[in-house]
Amino acid sequence: MAQRKRPAEGNSDRRDPNSLYSKGFRHQVGGVALKKKTLIISKFILLGIMVLFLTIAGKDFYDHRNFQEPVVLGPSVKEVKKLSSYFQGIEGSINDANVYILDSGKPGGTLMVIGGTHPEEPAANLTAELLVENAVLDEGRLIVVIRANPSASRVTRPGEGYPMYYTIKTDWGEKKYRMGDRWTSPLDSWPDPEVYVHYPSTQMLAYMDIRNLNRTWPGKPDGSLTERTTYAMTQLIISEKVDVFIDLHEAELEYPVISTIVSNQNAVEIAAFAQMMLSSTEFKIGMEYSPLSLHGLSHREVGDNTQAMSLLFEAPEPFLDRVRGKTDEELLLTGKDEFVMTAGRAGLLYEKIDENGWNINTRVGRHLSTTLMVADMWSEMYPEKPVWISGVPRYDEVIQKGIGKFLSNPADFPDSKIIYE
Repeated sequence: MAQRKRPAEGNSDRRDPNSLYSKGFRHQVGGVALKKKTLIISKFILLGIMVLFLTIAGKDFYDHRNFQEPVVLGPSVKEVKKLSSYFQGIEGSINDANVYILDSGKPGGTLMVIGGTHPEEPAANLTAELLVENAVLDEGRLIVVIRANPSASRVTRPGEGYPMYYTIKTDWGEKKYRMGDRWTSPLDSWPDPEVYVHYPSTQMLAYMDIRNLNRTWPGKPDGSLTERTTYAMTQLIISEKVDVFIDLHEAELEYPVISTIVSNQNAVEIAAFAQMMLSSTEFKIGMEYSPLSLHGLSHREVGDNTQAMSLLFEAPEPFLDRVRGKTDEELLLTGKDEFVMTAGRAGLLYEKIDENGWNINTRVGRHLSTTLMVADMWSEMYPEKPVWISGVPRYDEVIQKGIGKFLSNPADFPDSKIIYE
């Protein structure tokens, strides 16, 4: 009779499904499976949360990029053209800006004003809008571009906590505006080069300046979107025989060229007279020569490459200072910041600041009075080609009443009198 083979020593528990070893093994396998299942569920939950946040952020981004700002056409606006009328290379692009032509119907000169070169400087586009809605041309013409770089006005700087919008209080409610950035959106101009070589000077500038509208003048017909935009502007200036060109800006108080008229050498006489008159009657303002060796700037290139006298205005905006505190809508509009004040007490600023700050009414009022003074000086010096403007509030009136007093209510006008920026 054959003898039954005994199980190998130490293996009997593994073969017995009821043994402690087998039960432990099954428990271990079940635990691993449970952990895997839990991990998969956690990943799906995390993915869902990410999708939710991306959806919310994406909607905010989409709404901001497509937000429309209504502008009421003022009494002297005779025509609104597209920038592509002067250069087809930007036709259909986001930077095919509106060009407002205000005409007295009487012979005279032509003054051109652009706002929104840097949309993080709101006093510029607000000043330009007030000119469109209020200016009465008594002699000559005024050409205005409210948003010179529309792409840059449709992107913000979340890394620095920029607000997406700001509002201006008016007699009829609040008017809402997009807050923008300094550069053309990467969505519309990509990729940046390793080094930006300015055309036609071949001067090398910082790579991101290929998206800076005030570093790409006089433009390049086959260049980036920003270069093509300034090229179109240059063609506009030449085609419309602009006599005086003004680029509106704001700057941090840490910047030495602040509260200043920056002038190309071809406009020094007018800039000097305007500076003296403003400083003696309304507010102190300086004057600087456009640097000969720095290219791409409007006050340099417009004066050198067109028939127009070229100027740029800088107003103080504490919102842009590196030493500022919280970067929010309140700071943008009030211009009050304790950290910037501390920097001023330490002698680190080029402009004074106190507890009153530099509010939006002050900044816009300065730009309006400076623009009107330049127009007056031009008309005095060139009486055969005057540009006389009325209906626009000056510095003191803007300070007293606020800019909202001079913004028209779109609801009071037919659609034919409204253009969207």
